[in-house]
Amino acid sequence: MSETSAMAGDEAGAIGPGRLVLVVGPSGAGKDTLLRLAQAACSDDPGIVFPRRIVTRASSADEDNVAVSQDEFCRARDHGDFAVHWEAHGHFYALPRDIDDEIRAGRAVVANVSRTVIAALRRAYAHVVVVAITALPEVLAQRLAARARQSDGNIAERLTRSVDDRSAQADVTILNAGSADYHGRQLVRVIKGEGWQEGRPAQ
Repeated sequence: MSETSAMAGDEAGAIGPGRLVLVVGPSGAGKDTLLRLAQAACSDDPGIVFPRRIVTRASSADEDNVAVSQDEFCRARDHGDFAVHWEAHGHFYALPRDIDDEIRAGRAVVANVSRTVIAALRRAYAHVVVVAITALPEVLAQRLAARARQSDGNIAERLTRSVDDRSAQADVTILNAGSADYHGRQLVRVIKGEGWQEGRPAQ
């Protein structure tokens, strides 16, 4: 199933002054692992928020989401409870509307999203940083096979799925090929705006 995206309502002007840090990348790249490490490292910083995504899929060790039924998701969407929502691989995903309040309060909000919603989010928020996490194709295949999550669907389709790179326009790229702890620290530096250069891979 193709991915679609939509903003759940329009705001007058871009939302700030806080930052929205968007983590994107292919399935199996290790986004959830690095996000968990970064969240643990930032747990004592009240200026950094990691909202739980709302997903029409059960929560798991790989993903600590708010699980809802499709009907519940649609009711919340129609009520305007989401800042952004999208569909991918037969499931619906969203970020809660209250991230807007966090950003207006000057905090950094960090979230794993689909690349298809980036353009809309760049328009809606004043300060957006896109972090692409990736890995070599053979590594992606190994990780997806090891995860063996039924809701992932066809692994071959996920590996071959293409999304226009212009929709991502990553500010920072992390090649997740070494120590998870090391790359987690890279992500923390990006979240805090420390030692990263726009448009260049994190080293």
